Amino acid sequence: MTRVDFQRLTRIRLRDARALLRAGNNEGAYYLTGLAVECGLKSAIARKTRRHDFPPEPKIVSKQIYVHDLNTLLATAGLVQALEVAANADPALKANWALIKDWTYESRYSLSITGAEGLYRAATGRNGVLRWLRQHW
Repeated sequence: MTRVDFQRLTRIRLRDARALLRAGNNEGAYYLTGLAVECGLKSAIARKTRRHDFPPEPKIVSKQIYVHDLNTLLATAGLVQALEVAANADPALKANWALIKDWTYESRYSLSITGAEGLYRAATGRNGVLRWLRQHW
C-alpha cells in the first residue's frame, strides 16, 4: 500500500463513519472514525519510507507499524514531539488527541458505544487531529 492509498482510505472511512452517525449507528461510526485516524497515521509512516510505500514485510521493518494502537503509530511516524508542540499551542487539538488516543481496534466488538459523534468531531473538526495530521502525511 502506498501513502496515497492510506490517505484515500482515511477519506473513505470518514465518509462511512459520517453516514453511520446519520443513521444512528454509533458503534460503527466510532470504530470507523478511529480506523480513519489509524490510516492517516500509517500514511505519515509511509511518507518516510522508500517511494512512500508502506513496508510490505513485517520481518523487514519494525512490527510497530502493523499495530492498531494510535499512540504507537504516532511514535513510529516520529510525530510525538510535533503533536506535543502543536497541542501546547492549541488546547482544542490537545483535547481532541486526548479523546482519540484511547480508541482501540477492539471497539469493533462493542455493542454499546457512546461518544461516536464526539470522536468524529475530534478527528475532523476545526482543530481536529486529522486536520493536523494532513500536514505530516
